[in-house]
Amino acid sequence: MTTDARKARVTGASSTIPATGSIQSALANAAAGVSLRQVTKKYGPVTAVETITLDIPAGYYCCLLGPSGCGKTTVLRMIAGHEEITSGDVFIGDRRVNDIPAAKRNTSMMFQSYALFPHMTVWQNIEFGLEMQKISDTERKARVGEMLELVGLSHLSNRKSSQLSGGQQQRIALARALVTRPQVLMLDEPLSALDENLRVQMRTELRRIQKQFGMTFVQVTHHTEEAFSLSDMVVVMSHGRLDQVATPSQMFKAPASQFVAKFMGDNNIFQGKVRHCIPEPASDVDVIELEVDGIGSLYSQGYAVPLGSTAACSVRPDLIRIEAIGAGSGQPNHRVNHVTARIVSIEMTGYVTRITLMEEKTGKDLLCKVRTTDWEADPYSEGQVVSLRWSEGDCVFLPH
Repeated sequence: MTTDARKARVTGASSTIPATGSIQSALANAAAGVSLRQVTKKYGPVTAVETITLDIPAGYYCCLLGPSGCGKTTVLRMIAGHEEITSGDVFIGDRRVNDIPAAKRNTSMMFQSYALFPHMTVWQNIEFGLEMQKISDTERKARVGEMLELVGLSHLSNRKSSQLSGGQQQRIALARALVTRPQVLMLDEPLSALDENLRVQMRTELRRIQKQFGMTFVQVTHHTEEAFSLSDMVVVMSHGRLDQVATPSQMFKAPASQFVAKFMGDNNIFQGKVRHCIPEPASDVDVIELEVDGIGSLYSQGYAVPLGSTAACSVRPDLIRIEAIGAGSGQPNHRVNHVTARIVSIEMTGYVTRITLMEEKTGKDLLCKVRTTDWEADPYSEGQVVSLRWSEGDCVFLPH
């Protein structure tokens, strides 16, 4: 992202919070990009992170997403300087920071536990980092007051941190991390201790503050919804490697692998062998015909791979149409995917109704999601055999 583009983003967000002189100063120093080059981390014989290369542009909100033990927290700690790398290079902006201690990297870390000092007041907790930097009393007072106003807790400045709610503690931890004016803020699952309603509220707060400061945020999470709602860029990790790097929209619409499709949850995945790759002159992708045992041919969009290769295809549950048996038999498009399935259960979850089904020939579990209003207008019953259809354009080819 260019400097002008970054300024445009910051200017666009600044109407939310009045920009004081010191905030403007922070904006001028914010937003360093982060680059990892062939970075590996080993703990004895165990490889936690293996030869990853990643560029996080300045001013981006990046979420590292993946299951426990995939290496995402190790990556975060190597950027921060809390873990030494085994090989490779880490850059913050143009500066190689391999041998620079954490305290001198101009970064800040917000921990999962918040790590507030229970014997200190809210004011003292936020001020602590500035005291360590030997910032003058006048400057400390201005910065702490500014941060308390930013997170909306000026009225609690004299409270002990132990007297605050979970959401208030999270805000204080964020203010403490930001008050030192870091170029990169790293967040290690900062919302995991909050209940669902507060988690959603604090997601909005984090994104608002990130836009206000125009800083680079790098966050670890294992919640797909959290990563999608917060980030400009999602990095999915598996077994110490990068599996996919994309925007939330790109990843949602086109997972790059079976692992990503499964991790995002609810995708219907079919495994088989590549039978044909059909070029589409009007498109930049091919149509892949996959032979699936017990089902037959399924069509998806992707890029040509060797015939006979083992692969898979994936379709989201909201893109599958449920029809009565025989209702779509007259469709002329032979590439419309079709399976027959029996409805196992129907679960109304609010706006969306989840329909769990079992494919008739193979016994494979399938899932459909339908808007509750649409489902109630044309419902089916548990135990009923129905036809499931989806287009090749809604089906994503997964080569590995």
